[in-house]
Amino acid sequence: MSDATVQPVQATKTNVMAIVALITGILFIPTLGVIFGHIALSQIKKTKEKGRGMAIAGLVLGYVVVAFIVLPIAEFVISALLRSGYPDTN
Repeated sequence: MSDATVQPVQATKTNVMAIVALITGILFIPTLGVIFGHIALSQIKKTKEKGRGMAIAGLVLGYVVVAFIVLPIAEFVISALLRSGYPDTN
């Protein structure tokens, strides 16, 4: 017989912040998706938990929604400024 002892394998858990980032990204709550995604990636790097893909997906969804919100507003503001002749050089 061998003297080797068998140690149980611990299952690594999924990072909760990564799950929250993905859910908030899916629910179109972009700022929370981005915040939780960055927190999750930081925690995953330190703790070696699972969920990196979910954190990245939450970040991507959050940033895409932010882009779809910010770009039309920026386009509206720029076009309004250009139509009004701002700044007036006369």
